[in-house]
Amino acid sequence: MSTEVLSVRIRKELKKEAERLNINVKNVVEKALAEAIEQAKRKKLSEAINTLLLEMGEISEDEWVRAVKECRRER
Repeated sequence: MSTEVLSVRIRKELKKEAERLNINVKNVVEKALAEAIEQAKRKKLSEAINTLLLEMGEISEDEWVRAVKECRRER
């Protein structure tokens, strides 16, 4: 696994308090960043699904079932 250097500025009080409490800032930042990335991906996927659903709104359930069956037969 390769790594990158990330430099951020935080308030002195936060850094001192984290050091005093033996908080591993690297782990906290990695976890927070991973969670933010996951949340952004979910939001993007949700928006794409909603867009698709809006576009598919004009397709009836029967047409949808027929299209799926046709695709399966083509395999």
